[in-house]
Amino acid sequence: MSVSLDQLQAFVAAAETGSFSAAARKLRRAQSVVSTHVANLEADLGLELFRREGRNPSLTRAGQRLLQEARVVLERREHLIGVARSLEEAVEDRLVLAIDELYPENALGSLFADFARHFPSVELEILFSLMEDVSQLVQEGKADLGIQWRPEVLPTELGFHTLGWVPLKLVCGRDHPLAKERVEWEELKRHRQIMLATRSESREKSRLRVAAEVWWVESHWVILEFVKHGIGWAFASDHVIVASPAAPDLVTPELQFDRGDWPVALEMVWHKQRPSGPAAAWLRQRLAAERIGARAPA
Repeated sequence: MSVSLDQLQAFVAAAETGSFSAAARKLRRAQSVVSTHVANLEADLGLELFRREGRNPSLTRAGQRLLQEARVVLERREHLIGVARSLEEAVEDRLVLAIDELYPENALGSLFADFARHFPSVELEILFSLMEDVSQLVQEGKADLGIQWRPEVLPTELGFHTLGWVPLKLVCGRDHPLAKERVEWEELKRHRQIMLATRSESREKSRLRVAAEVWWVESHWVILEFVKHGIGWAFASDHVIVASPAAPDLVTPELQFDRGDWPVALEMVWHKQRPSGPAAAWLRQRLAAERIGARAPA
C-alpha cells in the first residue's frame, strides 16, 4: 500500500470544497490531476471515499472517518516544515521563563497565543517563582528570561528592563481588628503579618516586613486564604485579590498614614553573557511593549 501526500491533499481539498473542480482551483492543479489522485488513493486503500452518484461527490462513511486522519497527517507535515525552517533560522528548541505571580496573569494569555503562532516549534516552560528566586534561576541558567519585582540590588551579570508598577494594598479579613478602625502605622506592628516566602535566604523577602510576628507562605493565593480566616494581614496586588475566591471576605482598611497602596516595580531580567535567540528576543521585545499596572510613583 502506497499513500502519497499529494493524494491526501487532493482528498482533503475535495472533501472541504465539495467538488473536484473546486479542489483543483484551490490547489492550482488540473481537475484531472485531482481526480486521479483521489482515485489512486481509493485504490491504494481499497476503500471508496466518495459517492459519485449526484452532481457533486459526497463522503462515504469510510471517507468521513479517514478525512480526520488525513488532516492530521497534513498538519504534521506543515509542523515538520516549520520545525525545519526554525532550525535553519537558529530558533531555540526550548525556552524557560520564570515569572513572579505579581505579573498580571490576564496579560499572559494573548501574549503567549501570539508567541505560539510565531514560534510553533518552540517548547515552552513557565515557572511561577517569587521575588529574588526569579533572578537566581536566570543567573544559574535554569531560566532564559525572568520577570520579578525590583530588588534593592540587582546582580551585575543580569540585564533588566522595567515593565511597570504593581500597587500592593493592605488587606485583612472582615473580622480582623484592623478592619474595624482607621489604621495607624504602629497598629500594624501589633498584628501578625502574612508574607511571601522565597527559597533563597536574602534580605529581599523582608523588605515589606512591618509586624513583629510574621508567617511565611510561598503562595499569594494561600496568603489571602489565611487573611480571610483572620490569621493575619498582608500586602497583596489588585489582580490577585480580584481573582482570589477569598475576595468577598477581604477588607482594605482605611489608613491614617498613607493613601493605601505601595507600588512595586516589575523588572524583566536576562543574563548578559548568554545570547538571545530569535524566540527569546521576540519575547523580550513584546514584554517591554506591554506596559502594565500603575505609573512610577512620584
